Amino acid sequence: MFNKLKSAFSSLVKAIEDAVTQRELNESDVEEILSEFETQLIEYDVALDTTEALINELKGRLIGVKVPRFGDVGSHVKVLIRDSLMNLLSNIPDVDFMDFIGKISKRPIVLLFLGPNGYGKTTTIAKLTNLLLKRGMRVVWAAADTYRAGAVEQLEGHAARLGVRVIKHPYGSDPASVAYDAIEHAKARGIDVVMVDTAGRMHTDRNLMEELRKVHRVSSPDASILIVDALMGNDAVEVARTYSRYIPIDFIIVTKVDAYAKGGVILTLLYELKKPIIFLGTGQGYDDLSRFSKVNFINALLEAD
Repeated sequence: MFNKLKSAFSSLVKAIEDAVTQRELNESDVEEILSEFETQLIEYDVALDTTEALINELKGRLIGVKVPRFGDVGSHVKVLIRDSLMNLLSNIPDVDFMDFIGKISKRPIVLLFLGPNGYGKTTTIAKLTNLLLKRGMRVVWAAADTYRAGAVEQLEGHAARLGVRVIKHPYGSDPASVAYDAIEHAKARGIDVVMVDTAGRMHTDRNLMEELRKVHRVSSPDASILIVDALMGNDAVEVARTYSRYIPIDFIIVTKVDAYAKGGVILTLLYELKKPIIFLGTGQGYDDLSRFSKVNFINALLEAD
């Protein structure tokens, strides 16, 4: 995954390594080295604000840098870049989602899922449910997308395969009432987790956003999880920004990462939204959900090809 972004960092390491072995890097040296890197970052879906912030962070660490004459220059350079990335993303914690769930004593735990149609929201709900079921937790789903034709049936198809119940109302019903009924159902039956699926029309639809705000208010979720499609690149980041203006976002799950070589949207989401990414969707199977770690992501960017 993220091969293109990894190649950009690999090229940067090589360029710095070649220059720093000859002399102490001055401002002109650093700007020349970072110019090509900046172009690559933008090409690989790193948004302009994120790119500029990283370039400035690197400049501050590279100007005047020296390395031990007989040391491992490449390793020294990678440490400098890693420290730059860690500082850039310093206020974003790594979150183990299952540990987060395990610390919630109330029942039911309510999880609200947000994101446009086609981003993989329903499949992600199924994947996360599969993970919870394996931990021995009981789950019920709320079909709170009450407008899109086929939305409930799509949810029910996954639910049947996983053996979970879907709480639904007729199409056109109030989505918030579906969420409320699912939570009451879970309370009455001792069910551990309620997962609320929501409508995903265009994020520019103000009525939708107000509707989602109401669902959030009624359901009082323990976590609001935004689903982001990696293949949408920086458009997905703009969608995420819009959602976050209306509904407090706690966590992000990025889907379709297995088909996404660029990698930059991950870096941009972390920097722009300042929210933890908890999982990456890496395929269509229910087990194709990988825990995300900011530290591991940064380390992977600096691995040798």
